[in-house]
Amino acid sequence: MSRFHWPEAIDIGPLTVLTGAERGKYPHGNSVLVEGTRETILVDPSLTVAERGCPVDVDRVILSHVHEDHIPGLTRLPDTPVYCHALDAQGLHSLDGLMEIYGMPADIEADFRAEVVEDFYYAPRPDVQTFTGGDKFDLGNVTIKVLHAPGHTRGHSIFLIPEAKAVYLGDIELTGFGPYYGDAWSSLIDFEKSLELCREIDAENFITFHHKWVITGRADFLDQLDNFEKVINNREEKMLNFLKKPRTLEDCVAHRFVYRSHVELAFADSVERRCAEQHLNRMVRDGRVRSVENKQFISV
Repeated sequence: MSRFHWPEAIDIGPLTVLTGAERGKYPHGNSVLVEGTRETILVDPSLTVAERGCPVDVDRVILSHVHEDHIPGLTRLPDTPVYCHALDAQGLHSLDGLMEIYGMPADIEADFRAEVVEDFYYAPRPDVQTFTGGDKFDLGNVTIKVLHAPGHTRGHSIFLIPEAKAVYLGDIELTGFGPYYGDAWSSLIDFEKSLELCREIDAENFITFHHKWVITGRADFLDQLDNFEKVINNREEKMLNFLKKPRTLEDCVAHRFVYRSHVELAFADSVERRCAEQHLNRMVRDGRVRSVENKQFISV
């Protein structure tokens, strides 16, 4: 049983996972409290935190990255210092800055702006302070070390807590959906490098923001990381098969390689386009695909 009044909280030494509603399924997520002898830090204040409140007073908030579902709980902590990676800070400076991170088409951005404010309680935090990879937060007998792990966003970071033999992975979430690199500030190549970084982490407890809660044991983590990364290869294999006939980028968008055909999301085509562009560019560079007339591509 947790020392906090929080349904299904998970204690791991000096940290507590504040599990999100519906196992942290979007739009919810799993926040983390880390307690030292001098201060307490909250990591990624979720929508569940926004709805329930934080169970203890916190001295600082740190963010793995600036996306709408990782910041709703800030509405409960308007005067608490907040930190994120320098490369993501503009997302807290203004709503315009956040929208630039996503890079949505204008025809859907207006509705998403309203959703971020109304459903995720977005309010600018121009007072945001920044960190970079390698920085440490000393809480007193407990340390949080920042590891820059871009790809999902430019500033996406993961947090190592050695005293708990734990690492918080943010949106390297190890789900069957696979890595998400479908925004303007996302990068397939950087995401793959970050997955390699994760393989080198010496920990026993692996915490994700969505779904998984805590994976215990490095062997199990590496197995799940392998399956997560394989989704990238599966997407490319399906694209190569689809490109046995000449196809345009928009053909790839319509076919869908990220979302299933029945999924109805306003931004689905935008995500498919951004992901397909990255895969096509790579496969053209390495010779698996070539461009042909009429802006089409074909497998080699």
